[in-house]
Amino acid sequence: MVSKAKKVLKWHIASVIWVIVVGALLHFTYKWSGNSPLVGAFSAVNESVWEHLKLGYWSMIFFCLIEYPFIKDYANNYFFAKAVGIFAMNLFIVLFFYSYTAMLGKHSLILDVIAYILGAVIYGIVSYKIMIKDYDKNVNKLGMSVLVIFGVLLILFTYYPPHLPIFRDSQTGSYGMD
Repeated sequence: MVSKAKKVLKWHIASVIWVIVVGALLHFTYKWSGNSPLVGAFSAVNESVWEHLKLGYWSMIFFCLIEYPFIKDYANNYFFAKAVGIFAMNLFIVLFFYSYTAMLGKHSLILDVIAYILGAVIYGIVSYKIMIKDYDKNVNKLGMSVLVIFGVLLILFTYYPPHLPIFRDSQTGSYGMD
């Protein structure tokens, strides 16, 4: 019989691969849709750092819809693990991007792709490590709340982005769907 930890690990490996592939596709789906505002809620609508955070988050959420029914009886702290994992991924991507652009003085597509892939791996490791531990059951409520709030913010700031550097399209200087 497969242990709980091994079953959770197999799902996390699949999740990381899914986040990398589906997240990469979400980079293009807004344009492919003819710039549909509905699709833009879940896809990158420009080349800002903020819009790229949606790629990992929404691909992870879509995977959770598939994964949860199969793993819920084996996983501890499911939603807390996913929330901390996606936070770790996005924090890594933001720090990596601003660090390398500060050092190089310019943006690099190759480094952005590497950051996204490494971020997805970090998400998987962090989420897995938390999911196999026992925590107070209330952390799952916190995790669910964080996931919902972050999803709402991702959508809200697509339509109404603050005029801050993280929301600015690096190629056009525009914000959100401008």
